[in-house]
Amino acid sequence: MRFLLDDEQREFARSLDGMLTAADVPGAARAWAAGDTAPGRALWSRLAAAGVFALAVPERHEGLGPLPVELAVAFTELGRHAVPGPVVETVAAAALLDRLGDGGTAAPWLPRIASGAAVVSLCVPTAGNPYALDPHAADAVLVVEGDTVRLAEGAGPVQPSADPVRRLARPHGGTVLARGPAVAAATAYAVDVAALVTAAQSLGVGRALLDRTVAHVTRRTQFGVAVGSFQAVKHRLADTLLALEFARPLLHAAALALAEGAEGSSAEVAAAKVTAGEAAYAAARTALQLHGAVGYTDELDLALWIRKARPLRDAWGTPAACRARVLAP
Repeated sequence: MRFLLDDEQREFARSLDGMLTAADVPGAARAWAAGDTAPGRALWSRLAAAGVFALAVPERHEGLGPLPVELAVAFTELGRHAVPGPVVETVAAAALLDRLGDGGTAAPWLPRIASGAAVVSLCVPTAGNPYALDPHAADAVLVVEGDTVRLAEGAGPVQPSADPVRRLARPHGGTVLARGPAVAAATAYAVDVAALVTAAQSLGVGRALLDRTVAHVTRRTQFGVAVGSFQAVKHRLADTLLALEFARPLLHAAALALAEGAEGSSAEVAAAKVTAGEAAYAAARTALQLHGAVGYTDELDLALWIRKARPLRDAWGTPAACRARVLAP
């Protein structure tokens, strides 16, 4: 079976790539890490205008979706350009709120998410992480505990992360948005959406690392020839490319399964997540080694992608947890 994007989806990817290439995304990411979220919020508005967040929101709430395949396309580009902020958590929160139904106080957040007016972080401790991502920059932090969804009223001190652009904190307190048996099913779907788009982000990060590394070894010379002409370097880059290309059809298959509500879609998402996450992490290691000493410097923009690969590999499903889900009967 072939999992190829259609012309419209490819054009969507090209348009996002062009928009993000023209924007100073590394500058916005560095500002975000320093606590200045204004450039990141401006970038967020441009992504919203392109329809990225509306892809997770149903049409009845002023969205375009839910469209998991298009979300995978979009988040691959977001990963390629190292876009900062809780982008994954916002679309996962939209998936959660949509599945909770149109009643109550949860649904009014959906049009705001679609328009980019609301940045939302989501914390699901049962998914393996008790922390919310970037609560300092979010308009709302949703916390799922058992059969209850709360709107947190605050967060604790920032916890260290391997990626300084990602800020983690434990949310606390808050008001109840929803409660009941529907929460568990809605949460399971939202976690699958989060895992899927995190896998897409990882794939984009891996491709950016590979592209930058190929460009570097083509320019850098040793003994009068380009480093990239050495057989060992070629093999290392080929292995990295193969791992990333192997992850791509798994990602698209998982997106299709999620879009169709197919039985076993959670296992397919887990397979895509672990494969893309491991491929991106391997690409980070390759980039670090083939860049030599300059690969260790924070001043080089490459660090924005290198330091993102490991946290994304573990976010919304560690490799061990994803493998267990794939192998579960």
